[in-house]
Amino acid sequence: MNISIFGMGYVGTVSGVCFSKMGHKVIGVDVNPMKVELINQGRSPIVEKGIAEMLGEAVSNHQFSAVTSSKEAVIQTDMSFVCVGTPSNGNGTQNLSYVKNVCLEIGESLKEKAGFHTVVIRSTLIPGTVENTVIPYLEKKSGKKAGVDFAVFFNPEFMREGSSVHDFFHPPMTVIGGPDDSSAEAVAGLYEASAAPLVKTSYRVAEAIKYVCNVFHALKIVFANEIGTICKALEIDSHEVMEIFCLDSKLNISRAYLRPGFAFGGSCLPKDLRALTHKAKEMDLIVPLLNSILYANQAHIERTLEVLYRFKKKKIGLIGLSFKPGTDDLRESPLVTLAETLIGKGFQIRIFDRNIFLAMLTGSNREFIENEIPHIASILADNLDEIIENSEVIVVGNNEDGLRDKLERTHAGQVVVDLARVFDKSTIRRARFTYYGICW
Repeated sequence: MNISIFGMGYVGTVSGVCFSKMGHKVIGVDVNPMKVELINQGRSPIVEKGIAEMLGEAVSNHQFSAVTSSKEAVIQTDMSFVCVGTPSNGNGTQNLSYVKNVCLEIGESLKEKAGFHTVVIRSTLIPGTVENTVIPYLEKKSGKKAGVDFAVFFNPEFMREGSSVHDFFHPPMTVIGGPDDSSAEAVAGLYEASAAPLVKTSYRVAEAIKYVCNVFHALKIVFANEIGTICKALEIDSHEVMEIFCLDSKLNISRAYLRPGFAFGGSCLPKDLRALTHKAKEMDLIVPLLNSILYANQAHIERTLEVLYRFKKKKIGLIGLSFKPGTDDLRESPLVTLAETLIGKGFQIRIFDRNIFLAMLTGSNREFIENEIPHIASILADNLDEIIENSEVIVVGNNEDGLRDKLERTHAGQVVVDLARVFDKSTIRRARFTYYGICW
C-alpha cells in the first residue's frame, strides 16, 4: 500500500519506517524542510534504537521518502496517517493547532483527488475530537463527505521511547476507532501479521484508550514512589516489597478491580489505608496520592447521592447492603452510608439484601446490625419483588441471580440507578424504565 504520514517527529518517523519495513511505500510529510532533507539523505530526524539503520535502508530501497507538499503526498497515496503533536496550552488544554492545520491541508488535497482516500489519526486526542474537529475540518475544506468520499479512523499508538520499533511490531493491542466495525478492514489489514488483539470500536473509545493507558502508567509510577518513600522511612527495602507485590497476578497485576462501579468498603481497605497514611503523617512524609484515595472514594458516594436527589422521587428501593456481593459483611459498606444519608434526608427507603436478611435470622452479623444500624434493620425486606414493584427509584448496589430479568419487568415512570453494571448497552435499549448507570 502507498501511505503518507504527516509529521516526521517521533511517532511519525517510527511509524513510517516500520510500515516501510513491512513492504509499504511511505511518503513522509513535514513543514520543516530540514527534516525532509535529512530523511531523503537516509538520516533519521530522531534518536531511537534501530531507526537510523532501518531508515537508511528504506530510503536506499525507495520505500521511504519525504516531502513538504501535502497535496503531492495525498495524491500519490491511498492512506494518510496524522502523527503531529498535540502539546499542552498554558492552562492544560490540548493544543490542536497542528492537527487542524494538517486536516485543512489534507482536505484541500482531497478536493483535487478523484479516488477514495483513508485518513488515520494517530495523534493523541481528547475524546470527541475526531467527530467534532477532524471530520468537520476535512469535510469543510474538501467539499466531500466522510464515509462517502473518504474514510476517517483513529488508531492510537502504544510505543515507548527507547523500544518503539519493538513496540510497533509487538503492541499490547491494536485499536481502530471508526464509525462502525465493518469499515475498518483497510486499516486492520496493515496489522494482520501482528499477534496482538485487534479491537474495532467507536472513535471516542479509541481516543479515550490512549489517555487511560498513560494516566494509569503515571498512577503506577507515583504509587510505587510513595510506597518507596514510606518503606525508606521505615528502613524497609522497597524494591523487595514491590517485587513480592508484583508476584500477585490474581489481584495486584491483573484485571481485578479495574471495572467502573460503586465505591469500595469492607473490613480491610478503608482501615488499612487510614493506618498507612497516618503512619506516613507521623513521619512527616508527603504522600498525596495515597492520601487522596479515601477522599476520592467518598466523592464517588456523594456523586451517587447527587444523582438520586436529581430525580426528586422519595420512594427508593435499595438492592444490596453489604460492601460487595456474596457476603453479609456490613463493615464500612458504602451502601450503608448511602442508605443512612438518604434516610437522614427524609427519603422513604426499603432495602433488600438476601445475605443480610439471612444473617439476621441466623445471628451472623446480628450484633453489628442491632448495635450500629438498628434503624436500617427495621426497613429490611424479605421480598425482592415487593421492593421492585413499590419503588419509584430502584438502586442496584449488588447484583444477584435473576435480578436483571425482574428489573426488565418494571414499568414506565420508574427509575433504575445501576451501581453494579446489571445492564449493558444491548439490554438497556429495550427497557421501559429510565436508566442511569453510575459510571457508564
